[in-house]
Amino acid sequence: MRSNATVTGPGRQRTAGPDDDGTPPATEPASGWAEYLAAARQLDGVRRGAAAAAGEQARSAEAAREELTVVRAGLASQQERLRERGVPAISLVPSPPELTEAARSMVGGPAAVLAALRAARGRAEAADAALAARRGLRAASWPARARNLLVYGPLALLVPLIQVVVYAATGTGPASVTALIAGVPMPAVAFVVGWVGVGRVFGASPDERVDRTMRFGALVCLVPAVLVTAGLLLALLAG
Repeated sequence: MRSNATVTGPGRQRTAGPDDDGTPPATEPASGWAEYLAAARQLDGVRRGAAAAAGEQARSAEAAREELTVVRAGLASQQERLRERGVPAISLVPSPPELTEAARSMVGGPAAVLAALRAARGRAEAADAALAARRGLRAASWPARARNLLVYGPLALLVPLIQVVVYAATGTGPASVTALIAGVPMPAVAFVVGWVGVGRVFGASPDERVDRTMRFGALVCLVPAVLVTAGLLLALLAG
């Protein structure tokens, strides 16, 4: 093999030069390895980003399923209460524009669906609060005793009030004695009328059993009559 070294002078020294086969020094493999590492790091970053996005979508989808279950239960309860109030069934079904808007909100993926469901749940809870506030103003939603007092109370006071008016107008005369005697059985009559009235006023349907608070109603009808009768009797005896 012929050498490519340059010979100078008597000592015949060799100077550095290309390899015997004519190839330059190996610098390209190191540069290629660096590019490979950079590409590998970039690919790993892309893979991690895709995995994170997939995990986030999976979590959003799971949360959306849970939110959908809660929203469905709340809407079913609201529909039942609204039907009981006489709202037509057609009014409780989404209209075509509402369905189109809902379908458009789902195009953004699980995260957009989850946001829409949470917004729907907020509106449903606000509607529940409004219904509860309106129901609290109705006597039918009060405790049974306070509600029934609206019926038993006026009936219990009616006859004693008449007795007092008759006594104030006639004094200790026959009319007052007649009113006193006629008022003795009236607490029982007031109780029976109140018992029927509670069922008619606060009963949602004929088959529904209403708490008429019978002992409380009897006490309400009896106490005013006993007190007024005793007072009138003492006044008549004193007169």
